[in-house]
Amino acid sequence: MIVGVPRERHDERRVALIPASIAALRKAGLEVLVEPGAGVPAGYPDAQYTEKGAQLAASREALYEAADIILRVRAAGAEPDHAAEELRRLRPGQRLIGQMEPLWAPDFMPPLAQAGVEAYALELI
Repeated sequence: MIVGVPRERHDERRVALIPASIAALRKAGLEVLVEPGAGVPAGYPDAQYTEKGAQLAASREALYEAADIILRVRAAGAEPDHAAEELRRLRPGQRLIGQMEPLWAPDFMPPLAQAGVEAYALELI
């Protein structure tokens, strides 16, 4: 199973996965795929991810095509300017984990469900 970490947008400097967390995921049998530059705004260059065992995706598109799980800081309603674009990239059975603002922006949730995406809003956990 592949965990994908795309670069955040919407003026977001955080990253959904830091390099120090990669060892635990790999120990659990997961592969980690990171979009180039995903950690840079948070102070984690690509080399830190690859040193810990992650692979760099060829592109954002390639990351979404390969990953079974997408980790985001802000997705769906928490990133309204790019939600439609992300929805087009997601596929049935894929899991999306991140902040989604499902109570403040509930209109973004039904399209995820209709697309067959398992969405986990961190604010509700």
